[in-house]
Amino acid sequence: MITIAITSPEIRELKGIAKVSGRPYHLRIQTGYAFTVSPEGVISDFPDKFEITLDADQPPYLRGKYQLQPSSVFVNRDGRLDIRTRLTPLASSKTV
Repeated sequence: MITIAITSPEIRELKGIAKVSGRPYHLRIQTGYAFTVSPEGVISDFPDKFEITLDADQPPYLRGKYQLQPSSVFVNRDGRLDIRTRLTPLASSKTV
């Protein structure tokens, strides 16, 4: 299991017009920290910072510890294994 820490519910928004398609875009991004595991199975002492793209109507994740939902991993339309971050609070973690 990979543990994800959310330290702030703040989000960053990016809006604009895509150069290639000419369509407008609006991204809502939140920062998280993942306690990754080495190829030898050792959990990292320090988490890796990463960004989570939220859906348009999705509220930001609250402060706390989470794990990836099984629905986070899927096969995309190109037949490749892909990940879309979906988090579930850990039972031992209170979100504030």
